[in-house]
Amino acid sequence: MCWSSLSAVVLWAVAAAGPPPAPFAAEGVAVAAPAVPDVPFSRFVLDNGLEVFVVEDHRVPLVAVDLWVHVGSGDEQPGRTGFAHLFEHMMFQGALHIGEDVHFDVLRKLGASQVNGTTNSDRTNYFEVVPSNQLESALWLESDRLGFLLPLLTDQSLANQRDVVRNERRQRYDNVPYGKERFATHAALFPEDHPYRFLTIGRHEDIERATVADVQAFWTSWYAPANATLALVGDVTVEQARALVTRWFGGLRKAQRPPATKRAPATLAANVRVDVEDSFARLPRLRWAWHAPRTLEDDDLDLGILADVLGAPGWGRLQKALVIDNPLAQSVSVTQSGQQLGGTFQIAVTLKPDSDPAVISRVVEGELAAVLARGPTGAEHARSVLNAEASFLWSLEDALARAERLQFFGHYAGDVGYTARYLQRLRSRTATTVVAAGQRWLTRPRALIVTRPLPTMAAPSAPAPVASTPAAATTPKPPPVPLPGAGATTGTGTGTGTGTGTETTTPAATAAKGGAR
Repeated sequence: MCWSSLSAVVLWAVAAAGPPPAPFAAEGVAVAAPAVPDVPFSRFVLDNGLEVFVVEDHRVPLVAVDLWVHVGSGDEQPGRTGFAHLFEHMMFQGALHIGEDVHFDVLRKLGASQVNGTTNSDRTNYFEVVPSNQLESALWLESDRLGFLLPLLTDQSLANQRDVVRNERRQRYDNVPYGKERFATHAALFPEDHPYRFLTIGRHEDIERATVADVQAFWTSWYAPANATLALVGDVTVEQARALVTRWFGGLRKAQRPPATKRAPATLAANVRVDVEDSFARLPRLRWAWHAPRTLEDDDLDLGILADVLGAPGWGRLQKALVIDNPLAQSVSVTQSGQQLGGTFQIAVTLKPDSDPAVISRVVEGELAAVLARGPTGAEHARSVLNAEASFLWSLEDALARAERLQFFGHYAGDVGYTARYLQRLRSRTATTVVAAGQRWLTRPRALIVTRPLPTMAAPSAPAPVASTPAAATTPKPPPVPLPGAGATTGTGTGTGTGTGTETTTPAATAAKGGAR
């Protein structure tokens, strides 16, 4: 990426969005806020309810194809956890007209990049970036698996993907440092019948019980065109997009979009502490977790700023207090993660081996109390807002990221053209609103997850050589017992902490037993 290309996309994105917001002051210096950029797009809807967004950008001959199906693990029922993610895997297994297990191979031959699918608590997406002369082939692939997956669904293909998903859970959750902490955090925050309790990956027993009939019912309920949105960003015109999408998606079934899952916000009646023993972790960790606002609520934006003020690398208050000025911690992470049914605000501190957890707790609680009492400084607030805005604008350089941004705003704000409004709202946050949001949410009961490493197994000693036996001198030592690596985590800001997570399908992860990749 170069500055000229960034300038081009920013100039391309800037559109008239009314008068700019009032100037704001940072460290006593008043500066005029820049114009509010927007992402121009066109929209049309097919007769079967599929909604399509098109952003024309002819700078390079590529098109990002981004299909969102508006179902995630937050829509699952008790006893059916992990179904949204399992179904994402099944979508790479094959469909009636493209055949079995060929999706990645076909796209690779077309010169596609960034081919994948992900699932989180609120949605499932499928995407690829293709040369613009291969757009029709990509749309054919996506339409076939959206509309004609069931004819190739068998007990064998389902069993294959069940095994792949369960192995993914072992690799990414069960047998990694602090994997137990993720489950413990959500079990502490959410009641047994709440869909956010069990993470997107689901429970082993629920995945193992999944039947072909269950998968068919899930497809019938959620995988209708009316419950999907398609974003095309790049070297394509609206007229081309309309003709191609109508050709390949227009004949798919008509069905009503299922109602959005509704749920009363989860709450804690009192503080909760959970102690976790972790044989894979090498350092103790403390994690504080609170219930927090939903995505794009005002308090979600304010707590994102507060997360930066506490945890931003290099200048966040907890980073300075525990990592830089007085290195008691290996790492600090502070995150605000909004979601559809309610978010989480989390502070995680990975301790140095000889650090006292009580001292760490006093520092964390003291810094949190101070910022809730007096708020961020003008410099801290301005830095966080400018960082968030800069990160947002940089992301618009990438066609797929632009498509994802449209989809994100469409899903959570109900308005694909929300870019300018989002930036205006972000700029409107003040130290006063940040403090008010923090006092509303972070003075409530919270969960504390304490992870303690289990002692590691010592490697067996080699037998002592016996001088009278010539062979003893060449007897090899037994190999040492391999020790799992340390799992210290760093990160900060408004990104995802240990939220319900995003599961990703990759060629390497899904190729087991010859299944979908």
